[in-house]
Amino acid sequence: MLLSEIIDNAKAEARAPGSARTKRNGADTIASNRLINRRWLPLNALRAFEAVGRHLSFTAGAQALTVSQSAMSRHVSSLEDLIGKPLFDRSASGLRLTPAGEILLPVVAKCLDRLEETINTVRNRDSESRPLRLHIPPSLLYQTALPLLHGFRREHPEIRLDVTTSNVTGTPQGNVDMAIVFDRPNVDDRVTDLLWMVRVAPLCSPATWAAHQGKTLEAFLQAAELLHVKLDNEPRGLLWSTYADQQRVHIDAGGGLAFDTAYSAVRYAIGATGVVLADIDMFADEIAAGTLVMPFPCISADGYGYYLKTHAEDLSDPAIFLLRDWIIAHFARGAQGRGQDLGEDMQRMAPGT
Repeated sequence: MLLSEIIDNAKAEARAPGSARTKRNGADTIASNRLINRRWLPLNALRAFEAVGRHLSFTAGAQALTVSQSAMSRHVSSLEDLIGKPLFDRSASGLRLTPAGEILLPVVAKCLDRLEETINTVRNRDSESRPLRLHIPPSLLYQTALPLLHGFRREHPEIRLDVTTSNVTGTPQGNVDMAIVFDRPNVDDRVTDLLWMVRVAPLCSPATWAAHQGKTLEAFLQAAELLHVKLDNEPRGLLWSTYADQQRVHIDAGGGLAFDTAYSAVRYAIGATGVVLADIDMFADEIAAGTLVMPFPCISADGYGYYLKTHAEDLSDPAIFLLRDWIIAHFARGAQGRGQDLGEDMQRMAPGT
């Protein structure tokens, strides 16, 4: 059914005896107190809205769906008519979502993703089972998660995995069955398991520390080049500023090099000058080997952690249940070892030892 027919039917119901009817710009519209049921859901218009909202561009949205820009505009406009509210602010500087659009877009995107995934699952049910799609942030993947994957493959070679990585804070875009995410604590519509809370301290190469040995923490950070790890939509100096506030030291957190992953920042610190604020547990092997030095036992929790996100409805899938259980158990064992190692490190660095 075309969207115009849907709206016409809704108008007819609104004009029926005992129903509400409103006027907008001289024309009948669905009354504001009427509920939109599934008979009126316009799939093509919702697809158009999601594409335009994802790209914040009618042109790019039209290209993504291989339709004309004018058709996209008509679909979005008719969806706005159906809802009775604008979904985009249109200006010379470009498109941006209205409050109504910001509420609707993630819901539409998720529904389309799940519909697409379910249709493909049903369609391919009699063929070879599809791989499980697992997202892992890059630093965690390279430093910690590879043994997890090796172990899971040894125990469950029949389960295929597609592992993706992207440098994002929070849940990644795209279709994944499970995602390990780097984020602050939050609540959403997925099952969330805490895997690892981040603990950070200044780390550097032995040569860098030798050049500053004898200084206080504050003097060291003021004199050394600070290396930053950038976070989505956050100031480049956020992590260093937070650490300085917690340690009650004064530093200029604006200078120095910035990297998009902790892995890259640490590799730079090992091979050159500079001090990086990094997770002491993630880089425990480098600290133990002496390629990284933790000059001060001044460890802070910056509020970030690694969380496993799973769709609740997917937990009935035996393969997803097995993988989730394996990941949680792997990080639980690691947490026990990290607690013991930290106690030993703090004892070695205590004055007089």
